[in-house]
Amino acid sequence: MRLAKECAERLPELFDAILNGKKDEIDRLNREIDRLENEADLIHKTVRQHLPRTFMLPVDRRDLLDLLDMQDKIANVTQDIAGLLAERQMDIPAGIQAPLMPFVRECVEVVRLCATIMEEMDELLETGFSGPEARKVSEMIDQLNDAEQESDNTGAAVSRALFAHEAEINPVSVIFWYRLLEWIGDTADYAEAVGNRLRLMIAAR
Repeated sequence: MRLAKECAERLPELFDAILNGKKDEIDRLNREIDRLENEADLIHKTVRQHLPRTFMLPVDRRDLLDLLDMQDKIANVTQDIAGLLAERQMDIPAGIQAPLMPFVRECVEVVRLCATIMEEMDELLETGFSGPEARKVSEMIDQLNDAEQESDNTGAAVSRALFAHEAEINPVSVIFWYRLLEWIGDTADYAEAVGNRLRLMIAAR
């Protein structure tokens, strides 16, 4: 989760570099996100291979693996965003510049909140996913859900702005920008999914 957060935290820098036409910076950030995503993939693979099948865990093994998969998807979709921006050397349409950066920052903030929640995993394991620690984490997940809803609202505003300016943009670029907006929103969606999976694990105790 820490590596997934590091990937996502590069996105504001990446879009700022796009806005300012800094191709070298775009390429550097793309390489950095690739490196972080590869590290996350290695951890993902290692945990899946070594999580014991017979050892008694306080939660279902399948739930832990699902939690891991959602974290990995945050890094994966961030890599997709960076790769597309670097390969196509895309410009940010003037009509969406104002709402785009707040949307990116809000999605990154959702990922950060998710990472903060995951830092509570040791305590949750020690308490068997119950008691005051579980209630504390549940409240944090509520905050995560609220933040994700705010990012959804901002994302909808960016989509409306793109729709309003479609006639001014190359049709192929329009298609790619709708895809990019979806992927940016996915970072927050996957982070929320991590929190919701954790809530189910707590509720099952």
